[in-house]
Amino acid sequence: MSNEKLRIMVYRHSVFYSPLIATIGMGFLKQEGLDATYFQKPQDRNQYDMFRRGEIEIMQAAVSTSWDPLSKGIRDIPVHFAQINQRDGFFVTGRAGDKSFDWKELEGARLLADHAQQPFAMLKYGLHLKGVELSRVEMVNAGSPEAMAAAFRAGKGDYVHLQGPAPQQLESDGAGKVVAAMGEAIPPVAFSSLMAMREFLETEKAQAFMRAYRRGIRFVMESPAAMVGEAVASFFPGVSLDVLAASVGRYQKLGCWRLDPAITREQYEVAMDVFLFSGVFKERYPYDDVVVNL
Repeated sequence: MSNEKLRIMVYRHSVFYSPLIATIGMGFLKQEGLDATYFQKPQDRNQYDMFRRGEIEIMQAAVSTSWDPLSKGIRDIPVHFAQINQRDGFFVTGRAGDKSFDWKELEGARLLADHAQQPFAMLKYGLHLKGVELSRVEMVNAGSPEAMAAAFRAGKGDYVHLQGPAPQQLESDGAGKVVAAMGEAIPPVAFSSLMAMREFLETEKAQAFMRAYRRGIRFVMESPAAMVGEAVASFFPGVSLDVLAASVGRYQKLGCWRLDPAITREQYEVAMDVFLFSGVFKERYPYDDVVVNL
């Protein structure tokens, strides 16, 4: 009997999402009778159209992605059913050789900042909490994360704002030094999660996915960082095991992952606070319109 197909699309590909990646890499889904296809969202496609056309079952995103359609009165959208990360997963990396770091040093500096909606909103909120005057930070948009890392290597900017394993790769290459973690600046928050249509969540396939996913979370939380690095290595060609282990270790230490994958109301409201502060949205959207925990 052949396994059932499960198509998982992701907004971002990073070690930050190791609970999901390890669920596939460790074979936990296969053991539940599921064959997973994992791929990044095509830039020219709308994720809601893909869900409606039945092209995907699950997507890695964030509760904040649901607020834009809700603000336009669109309600036939996926709901978020399991959390991946409860911390911001971006690091601030300075130049190699920099001794100490104080958040106020960002004032007057050039920061290559990820300008995508959620990372940028979280960055501004975190800097605000650290007492940084946002108007005094030169936020440079250098494009995609890959372009940002390349620009930093080429000497542009004083600091760069990236997810793992890119900062750990910069450190390994002697091209930078991780000086701060945004996850230490911002309280626990509904940062990234998995979403699916309500109809899918009523299926046995969804229950099978959750059994595997819970094993994936436990594995990345309770295993040595090097072992987790090995489990996800095939998803990061060209990245050394040492760099992967360093990235996993930082996320373990940050407390990004939690054994209970429920998206809490409290962390949802913190995410709402971040976006209201940043001016992205003007009103709050109800938790029950966005979240259905399995």
